[in-house]
This record gives sequence, C-alpha cells and structure tokens, in this order.
Amino acid sequence: MKNGYVNGDVWSFERHHQRLPPPDASCDVVLGLDGGTTSTVCVCISIRHLHLHPCSDSPPLLARAVAGCSNHNSVGEAAARETLEQVMAEALSKSGSNRSAVQAVCLGVSGVNHPTNQEMILSWLRLIFPSHVKLYVQNDSVAALASGTMGKLHGCVLIAGTGCISYGITEDGREARAAGAGPVLGDWGSGYGIAAQALTAIIRAQDGRGPQTMLTNRILNTLGLSSSDELIGWTYADRSWARIAALVPEVVSCAEAGDQIANKILVDAVQELALIVKAVVQRLQLCGEDGNGSFPIVMVGGVLEANKKWDIGKEVISCIQKNFPGAHPITPKVEPAVGAALLAWNFLTKESKGNGYS
Repeated sequence: MKNGYVNGDVWSFERHHQRLPPPDASCDVVLGLDGGTTSTVCVCISIRHLHLHPCSDSPPLLARAVAGCSNHNSVGEAAARETLEQVMAEALSKSGSNRSAVQAVCLGVSGVNHPTNQEMILSWLRLIFPSHVKLYVQNDSVAALASGTMGKLHGCVLIAGTGCISYGITEDGREARAAGAGPVLGDWGSGYGIAAQALTAIIRAQDGRGPQTMLTNRILNTLGLSSSDELIGWTYADRSWARIAALVPEVVSCAEAGDQIANKILVDAVQELALIVKAVVQRLQLCGEDGNGSFPIVMVGGVLEANKKWDIGKEVISCIQKNFPGAHPITPKVEPAVGAALLAWNFLTKESKGNGYS
C-alpha cells in the first residue's frame, strides 16, 4: 500500500483494519467525490448494493465526508490535493472500509478544464490507491449531470453556485461546455458574479456614479459595517469567491422588495445562465435539427434553488424553453457526489465488459 503524500496520519485508521480478517468481494466499494469552490463531498457506496439494485434512485451511503475547497485554481495545488486525500480517507474510515476494498474512484472537481488538469489529479490518486483501483477524474459538471440522470451521461447540466458552468454530452459521446472559467473571465451568472455586481452597485451609489439602492443598507447591515468605505476593506481582506457569493440572498431580498438595481442584476444573471445553456445545446444539437427535440437539463447549485419568491431557477428554465421547448428540467434526487459514485460504477462495469472505457 502506498503512503499518502500529505502524511500517514489520515490513513492511520487502516492499521486497525489490518488486524481484522481481510474483506471479501461483498465488501467492495466505490468512492464518488464532488469538489467545488465552496466545499468538497465524498461518499462511499457498496458495490453489492449497486449490483443488486441497479435502478435504485437513492442508493444508501456507507459514509459521507465533507471538507473545504478542492479547486486548485482557488487554493493552490498543495491545499487541493490535501483536501482530496483527507476527505476520501475520512469517508473510508467512517464506512469501516479501507483502500484495499475500493474498486473505483470518480472525482468531479471544479477547475478540471483541460487534460493536463485531469492528469495532475490522476497522478495524485495513483500515489494514494492500490494499482487495482480504477481512477476517473472529471469536471464537477459531469458529476452534477450524473446526479440528475442517475449515472447516465446524456443531456445538459447547469450549475450555478459560487461559480457557474453548463456542460452537455450526446448519446454518442460528443461533449461541450460553456462558462466555468471563473469570475475574472466572465462567469457573471454565478453567485460570485451576482454578489460582486451588488457590491459594485453600492460603491457606485456612494460616489455618485450610480443610483441609490436598498443593497447598501441591506449588505452593510448583514456584514456589520457602518459605511460603504468599510466595504472596500472587507472585500479585499479575503478574496474568497465563496465569501462574496454568500451575499446572493441579500440581493434576492432587495429585488423582492422592489429595488430596481437588485432586480436588474438578477435579470441579467438569468439571461447569462440561459445563454450558457443555449451555447451548449446548439453546439451539440441536443434539441434535434428542428429545435424541438426533448433532452434533460439538470439544475444544480444554490443560486437555482427555489426558496424565494424571486425564483432564479424558474426564470432560467422559462428563458431556455422559449428557445428549446423540449428542454426537460430535472432537480436531482441525489447530490453530485453520489452522481460521481454512480459514474465510477458505470465506468467500472463498462470497462469490465471490454468496451474500452478508461
């Protein structure tokens, strides 16, 4: 067994397992991981259950573990790989299992935008797991899609949380994505994008470049600040994307109260989110040649959750269906980490049948 590159402490629980009888095949597991800018979730699922209940819409978890950000673009490579190893070790420890029982691991991680990113993370995983373990690394959008289609890769997903991205795949394996390049490069439909525009509106209102807005008092009160000047220091004291994105509920509340600036920020975000879906659907022709074909669109992320009167997710779907009436919205029954575990199982099954998946 290889040692982790962080230190052996995260795997110390396995020394106890070594004193136990070796596990048989009925104890084999898969790991699924959803790694985002805000948090990272890893789940451990029994292969026996997946084999006996292939159509289950909510497979029971042996364990679930949560850690912080694992996007290497946000926290750096060293911190990202430490978080990934820590959360996988915790999930296995909680499940009473160990790395020898793992048959496949699928990571869906934000920031995986190029084959070089995939290979970097695969190289980390090869240092952690025994050679028999099948390893798969995808962008987090792939795991999110699988959470809505229960492991089947077809259709489109829209993620709008701290960041935003749309990803699609056809039944013959063609892929496309739009956005997901981070706030500096224009992910303005994201939680960060919405909140950053709200902060900008406050500063513009203060110095006379823009109209007064309810956002000023609402956000200053939320942050415990006494003036817009203090907002500048607060913003740059910690440039965490998630910290700023957490202000989205305040923007929604102001829009619901009739603030035109907040309302325009949300309307623009809806248009942007619908646009990135449109870009993917058109490139892949998911809607068919006549534009009326049916396809699933999985909706994931806190920005899209229908918990307010000003329902961003509902407005986005309405916009999309004006262009693509066959778009069928899906709210996942399981979280993206479970989608990643189902992908691990599906990839493993197809590979064992000699279908050339790698």
